[in-house]
Amino acid sequence: MSDRTTTFCYDLKGQVIGITAARADLWPSFDLMLGTLRLDEPVQPGFRVNIVETPQLQENPEGKLAFDGEVPLDGHCRMIDAGGIFHLVFPGQQTVAIHDGEGWAEIRVHPDYKIKWTLLMIVLDAALDAGRQHMLHTAGLTLPGSDALVLIHAPSGTGKSTTSLALASQGFGLCSDDVMILKTTADGVTAWGMPRKVKVHRHTAAMLPFVAPCLGETWDAEGEQAVSLDRLGEIIRVEDVRARPIAALLHLARSVDGETRLVPMARTDAMVALATDNVRTGMTGLLPLQKRRMATIATLVKTVPTFTLRVGARPVEAAALIQAAMRP
Repeated sequence: MSDRTTTFCYDLKGQVIGITAARADLWPSFDLMLGTLRLDEPVQPGFRVNIVETPQLQENPEGKLAFDGEVPLDGHCRMIDAGGIFHLVFPGQQTVAIHDGEGWAEIRVHPDYKIKWTLLMIVLDAALDAGRQHMLHTAGLTLPGSDALVLIHAPSGTGKSTTSLALASQGFGLCSDDVMILKTTADGVTAWGMPRKVKVHRHTAAMLPFVAPCLGETWDAEGEQAVSLDRLGEIIRVEDVRARPIAALLHLARSVDGETRLVPMARTDAMVALATDNVRTGMTGLLPLQKRRMATIATLVKTVPTFTLRVGARPVEAAALIQAAMRP
């Protein structure tokens, strides 16, 4: 690239991702997710992302069609598996070619468009995978008086943020309400939380009045407000970004009778529930990255206790149940 390009590097806790482009405003979405992980000076990255602004998009790469359809919020796209290269194409708007095994990706974006969230997450997935880490759609909180984590997983809209904030009000430490990064080590599976803002729904605010000091007057179209971790840190304990051991895996579900309960969950059921929400399949089956993510999930489920947390009208009641279950 020319001398006019700039590079920002982000520390993904064992993997450094470097973003290079002609202008910083071509990667605002990366900073939205990773801003607090940005390094002061560029270093040699383990995964490189080159962003090119151009109307010349590579929309018809060779390979096997893995997906062709709509993705939430971002519209129509195609995914093509070309062996060592994975392509994502938003026709007329942007493309990405991820070179699996070589540790780099190229994003080509039309001047009239911004980088889409789906594309960002797939590139971030690839960067983490290159460092043998995997992003999971789970909340993560430390137990009171401990550095160990409980992970809480459920489909969007089930109440992970509400439950996470309720537990934080009872002495748990918030790592993330939505995205945790897993890594398998010789000592087991560890996790760290993606330091992104927490979206607080107006129903959550009504159920948990203690969050009121962090909220403004304006709600978005989804009835939510995005609250920074710094702001939340004034009323609850927000943990720093580092890998921690995992003590338990909780599958979140709504209680049918209003009572909050914590009951053991069969490991096979926990595996299915976690994989359903985190492993994508396509027309060609599981791509290599998805297979590696599945293997990490399997290791996690084998090595920690698994429970179903049925949350009722008072989610704060879950705190005592979890602590009791974690006692030796």
